[in-house]
Amino acid sequence: MFTITPIASSIHDPESVERIVDEYRAAFATVGGSLDPTDGPTLPFILTGGTEAQILEQWNVEEPLFLIAHPNQNSLPSSLEALARVGQLGGRGRILYLSGPDDVDGLERLAEAVHDLDVYRHMREKTIGVVGPPSDWLVASMPDPETLKAAWGPTAIPIGLDRLYKVYTTDPDVEPLPAGETRVTIGEINKAEGVYRGLQDLVAGEHLDALSLRCFDVISDIDTTGCLALARLNDEGIIAGCEGDLVSTVTMMWVRELLGEVAWMANPSRANPVEDTLWLAHCTVPPSLISNLRLDTHFESDRGVGMHGEFAPGPITVIRVGGNDMERIWLAEGEILHPGDEPDLCRTQVELGLEEGAVAELLSDPLGNHLVMIRGHHAGRLWSWWEAMVAPAPSDR
Repeated sequence: MFTITPIASSIHDPESVERIVDEYRAAFATVGGSLDPTDGPTLPFILTGGTEAQILEQWNVEEPLFLIAHPNQNSLPSSLEALARVGQLGGRGRILYLSGPDDVDGLERLAEAVHDLDVYRHMREKTIGVVGPPSDWLVASMPDPETLKAAWGPTAIPIGLDRLYKVYTTDPDVEPLPAGETRVTIGEINKAEGVYRGLQDLVAGEHLDALSLRCFDVISDIDTTGCLALARLNDEGIIAGCEGDLVSTVTMMWVRELLGEVAWMANPSRANPVEDTLWLAHCTVPPSLISNLRLDTHFESDRGVGMHGEFAPGPITVIRVGGNDMERIWLAEGEILHPGDEPDLCRTQVELGLEEGAVAELLSDPLGNHLVMIRGHHAGRLWSWWEAMVAPAPSDR
């Protein structure tokens, strides 16, 4: 549910204004809008012209401003003027224009905008546990907590690896992950599942919505890997990034909140800008995304447990967030061409065919190493949310 707040100029005929409200009341209800207060976002419905000052007075500067406009009574001109001023003041927003109460496409855009605002709010309520600092090589993927909070909303809290080790056990007492062929022993699987159990305890104890793990230290400290644990947590809705990569962790959180999609964080390992193909590989793939799951060793160390599976053909979207203030984004849609089984790459591998120019852009202006892949073509939806919520405000462009 969301709240509709009508805004009208006092010089307009009150009966005409009330007729507009009545005309749209039922249409708003079809997409969850109410003229009575709700716990959801509030969207101003601009009934007449001459309302610019009222719009600005009611604007919550902590959120983007979405204005609902209609064809009559100078609603659209007033909305344009007010939103232009919001942009001059460093704010963001959008006009949601309805050509009438039967504008199905416009009402669908309105419903999407409300969901966008819900996601914006939810992201600002999230807490990410940084379990060990980011890996030293992630020189472009280590935003400070203030930058993360300002750009994307979540609060990042540091958690020492020693906290994980205190609750780590080699007798995890968890339902084992179903898998086919395996190259690792039951003892190694139990150790990897122990990391999973330990991270579950940290999530519950610290009330975390997500975590990032400095996983290579886990290998040297307790002789196992976090790959299996992170894969399982992601399937359970606890966003879990590896190598302490906060950028990829918040990206996976974003696509889960906005689209409901489980994401895979992976290395772009091979690229062909002429054919627009790209190989992704990593050992932490969530089991729900693949078939023929096998438990293998972790690639770089040949220790612990890594996830080895196959992606079926189909549409995908690949995402990378970056920039000094986490304000930039790279998006590409494409198709899965086929899985791989190369000995010199991380265990789960897939070759992608991307849209024209995407690989060349990735190579010429990279935002960092890890990419996030999700099933389906979602670039338009992702781009729309980012532009309204994160992209530099018009006054800064």
